[in-house]
Amino acid sequence: MPAAGAVRKQSFPPLQLPAKGLFCRTSQLNSGNRASMSAFSRFTPLISALPSTVPFVGPEALERQRGLTVKARIGANENGFGPAPSVIAAMRERAGDIWMYNDPENFELKQALAAHLGIQPANIAVGEGIDSLLGLIARMIIEPGTPVVTSLGGYPTFNFHVAGFGGRLVTVPYVDDRENLDGLLEAVKRENAPLVYFANPDNPMGSWWDAEKVVAFARALPENCLLILDEAYSETGPDSSLPDISALIDLPNVLRTRTFSKAYGLAGARVGYAIGAPETVLTFDKIRNHFGMNRLATAAALAALKDQAYLAEVVGKIQAAREAIGTIARDNGLLPLASATNFVAIDCGRDGVHARAIVDGLIQHGVFIRMPGVAPLNRCIRVSVGPKQDLDLFAEALPQVLKAIG
Repeated sequence: MPAAGAVRKQSFPPLQLPAKGLFCRTSQLNSGNRASMSAFSRFTPLISALPSTVPFVGPEALERQRGLTVKARIGANENGFGPAPSVIAAMRERAGDIWMYNDPENFELKQALAAHLGIQPANIAVGEGIDSLLGLIARMIIEPGTPVVTSLGGYPTFNFHVAGFGGRLVTVPYVDDRENLDGLLEAVKRENAPLVYFANPDNPMGSWWDAEKVVAFARALPENCLLILDEAYSETGPDSSLPDISALIDLPNVLRTRTFSKAYGLAGARVGYAIGAPETVLTFDKIRNHFGMNRLATAAALAALKDQAYLAEVVGKIQAAREAIGTIARDNGLLPLASATNFVAIDCGRDGVHARAIVDGLIQHGVFIRMPGVAPLNRCIRVSVGPKQDLDLFAEALPQVLKAIG
């Protein structure tokens, strides 16, 4: 699961209406009044008040904007090692079926996930990546003005969904580059918040809490506060960071979200799932897009689950790449932070302006990375794991950039 990116805002000129009001005859529209309308005016007050936002500027946009080619795509927390050959073969085999909608009940994938995790299919909701699931959860809970607790500088797409439903973000600063569990709990109780978001392992810092602390935090929350426990990086962290699947399954106010985007190498396929008590999971069926899942993506996820040998192999590559990134950082006088994810946050020793200069300098060499969005986290840059050739380009460009910016 990516760190904070840039925001784009767009304002619309005032809507020019016909003299008799918004609604007019077809003949009036055909006579040219439609051409004078610059924007539709009947959006909700909330939508009208929000900026047009892109939580993350992608490497494709940077290529278009700057007229360059990204040579090392190591900024979006994708898995540059890619999916298993068996997964690619499964997608090719099923490509001819793409004319059909996916099973709206996601029956086969839920059965496979349940068998893999040792739980029941009723404990699982499937969605188009964690981002989509976060939006659905926000829709379940948030009304205009609802207080929602999260970490200051945490995953910005969650904040995007909160804002989209009119929620009021209550943010808790990190402590020693880790999310502050005591602070999150205190904020929930102080605000009587019905929703709290916590990622373990964490994005954008790569830090983590041991499982026993996570379980204690979840069980200390008020029963009327839903915890989103984002476990996008569950496969890449130490075993001690991941609560046993049975540890929280009895709590109706906990949803654990996981994905095929990271360790399984299927970020472009958009397959995620939520784990929770059956009565909570069932709520997704009231509002989800029942035909939202991609048929080939489902085939890919099923094949990926079967190929656990490849998963173990790629997790080893991720760990080796983290070590390589750490070595590159230290060779350039920078401090890599310990990571349980598929990226490494690197302390650049100064402030966000300096870190931004490094990010901007690297893209001029075709090396795409990102950085956290708020202080003091934004003293760091964040480098995703990738194949040796990508990290070699990073190692070559970094000292040149540091020398150029001073």
